[in-house]
Amino acid sequence: MRVLVIGSGAREHALLLALSKDPKVSKLLVAPGNAGTAALAEQHPVDVASGAAVTELARKVEADLVVIGPEVPLVLGVADALREAGIATFGPSVDAARIEGSKAFAKDVMAAAGVRTAHSEIVDSPAKLDEALDRFGPNWVVKDDGLAAGKGVVVTTDRLAARDHAAELLETGHPVLLESFLDGPEVSLFCLVDGKTVVPLLPAQDHKRVGDGDTGPNTGGMGAYTPLPWLPESVVQQIVSEVVEPVAAEMVRRGSPFSGLLYAGLAIGSQGPAVVEFNCRFGDPETQAVLALLNSPLGQALNATATGTLDSLEPLQWKNGSAVTVVVAAENYPGRPRTGDVITGADADGVLHAGTAHKDGAVVSAGGRVLSVVGSGADLAEARADAYAKIDAIKLPGSHYRTDIGLAALEGRISL
Repeated sequence: MRVLVIGSGAREHALLLALSKDPKVSKLLVAPGNAGTAALAEQHPVDVASGAAVTELARKVEADLVVIGPEVPLVLGVADALREAGIATFGPSVDAARIEGSKAFAKDVMAAAGVRTAHSEIVDSPAKLDEALDRFGPNWVVKDDGLAAGKGVVVTTDRLAARDHAAELLETGHPVLLESFLDGPEVSLFCLVDGKTVVPLLPAQDHKRVGDGDTGPNTGGMGAYTPLPWLPESVVQQIVSEVVEPVAAEMVRRGSPFSGLLYAGLAIGSQGPAVVEFNCRFGDPETQAVLALLNSPLGQALNATATGTLDSLEPLQWKNGSAVTVVVAAENYPGRPRTGDVITGADADGVLHAGTAHKDGAVVSAGGRVLSVVGSGADLAEARADAYAKIDAIKLPGSHYRTDIGLAALEGRISL
């Protein structure tokens, strides 16, 4: 298979690395890629939001399979354009991608499927905001109803902060979703989905806030670890049977079957799993940790999903042990990041590139989340030690990272 991966982040770098180990993958291409993916794949410029441009490129490079990493091209229908051209594509249709592109749509699907989630209201007018806020609290959850790259969410006990965020979204023409607060630790479960067929990957946990101890503003994700020592296998099966399979079946019933990676973000509270959000693609930074433990050939799994043969795929095999991803971010992230700084030590094994570029023969920072550093080991302690040892060898002026990825789980501070 000649496989074209669309995207430019550490998630795509992780996908390429895993695909490179599949004996049936003969050629890897990436568009547009970054400074790190150049070592694994032939790089091509492309407008990832244009179905016509991506399709033209896929034809030009004779791709047998296209794997779409980010959510924006999926929500804009790039997968539809590729399929119409007869090219096998891993990623949902524009209709199915609404599960991420519209939180209101996702809530409607969950209600029809009988899936537990937070009580919510859509506010589309500033005149209705105060009255709606009064129906929530003392913890307010305020979300952009559309795509926000993981940063459109504010969770706060400060009503004024909740109001300010909602008002700012409404001012820019974005409807606001208010939700009740879900208690319990959060889990990210990725599932390969082909119509009604669901194949779960390892569960992971993301660390959304920028600072140690879950302090500071939300980000696109500062790190993740897998597996989760505090999560019984029975709960994973419960998530599959009570959440993912009913949602997949409801999408089929609506005539919008899901094909690709369905990501369920859940809170595991006293009453069991409840959905925080769905995403229509591999999550970042969880993908970097999850794929580090995959033993099965990834290309064959993604191709089976894309070609409607997931139900005949051999069961996925996983390495023993743990994996940890730690994100190295640019100065001032998640605000406007400083870019253009030279990075050294970023070519080591386990260092995946995101916001990087080549300039004057050097690798420089080119985004907010610059690198994902992946450590692995026999257990969570070893995986953490491996990740942070790799970070010690990396130099990027002004960069920052969390020192506590996976630490609460390691110290036994997370329980159901």
